[in-house]
Amino acid sequence: MPASAGPRILVIRNDKLGDFMLAWPALALLRKNLPKARIAVLVPAYTAPLAEACPYVDEVVLDPRLKGAWRNGLALARALKPMRFDAVVTLFSRFDTGLGAWLAGIPLRYAPATKLAQLFYNRRIPQRRSRSEKPEYEYNLDLAAAYLREQGVAKPKPVAAPYLEFKSAEVQKLKRAFLKQHKIAAGKQLVFLHAGHGGSANNLSLGQYGHLARDLAGRKRHLVLTAGPAEEAQARRLSSLLEAPHTLLVSKDGLLPFAKHLAFADLFVSGSTGPLHLAAALDRPTAAFYPRRRSSTALRWQTVNGEGKRLAFMPPEGAEEGDMGSIDVAQAAVRIAKELL
Repeated sequence: MPASAGPRILVIRNDKLGDFMLAWPALALLRKNLPKARIAVLVPAYTAPLAEACPYVDEVVLDPRLKGAWRNGLALARALKPMRFDAVVTLFSRFDTGLGAWLAGIPLRYAPATKLAQLFYNRRIPQRRSRSEKPEYEYNLDLAAAYLREQGVAKPKPVAAPYLEFKSAEVQKLKRAFLKQHKIAAGKQLVFLHAGHGGSANNLSLGQYGHLARDLAGRKRHLVLTAGPAEEAQARRLSSLLEAPHTLLVSKDGLLPFAKHLAFADLFVSGSTGPLHLAAALDRPTAAFYPRRRSSTALRWQTVNGEGKRLAFMPPEGAEEGDMGSIDVAQAAVRIAKELL
């Protein structure tokens, strides 16, 4: 490596889409404060297209995803060792990735001081994420900042959304084509509604989404029901509940084309799920519904868009923490329309 080159850093966030999008502020912090660094991310194949589009990333490393923690860790070590990373910042600690980073001989190894996997790291950062005292993306930023301090960056330059951007001309061209294809009048506000979820948090019922959609529909708005490939049937059931004009958008071409469509949404509404965090990284206005359970609260999984562009709703005090049916979606719709549309 030439003497003038910056450090080679591997950032690990190899779980779900939403978790990966919440790593983007940490990636942006590293890039902004170490512009000469070579930054790589370890991700599963599912999120690799987005990782390749990330402006803060120079290299994408695929998680082997072999069965068995020891087996995957050994395979990962074989892949990482020739890359000669100077540091690894593990945002979510797992035994296999910790083993792989250690066996690969990466000198500086940062991770939360939690779980058995912390034994593989020589820079352990106490975080107590289980307490959910602040947003997930801030825990990620803390790990990146810890690495920066050791590199002599005591006060990192701050970062802010949007973390993902596409060329304006490209987005506008895609929007025009979308409006023409679905016979939507130009000038209408596009309200994207995503009823699906990955199962990691409680969600509204289809009936509640139907009520919400009917309240948000209007002469100046058009509803777009979004879904992943496995969520199409659910989106079609929601469609059957609606009389207002609406369009179905199923992400069948991968995450990157889906993200480009989200870039022209005037509002994105969903539960706590990956596409929500994708829309937020684009700095689109978002309204999200969360359970009150400590590990799943609106604070812990707060989106990364600007403060005035996000609303969060949870079951009221006194209700069961996972009782999403106790959320008054009619009141939520009034507030969403007033503050975000």
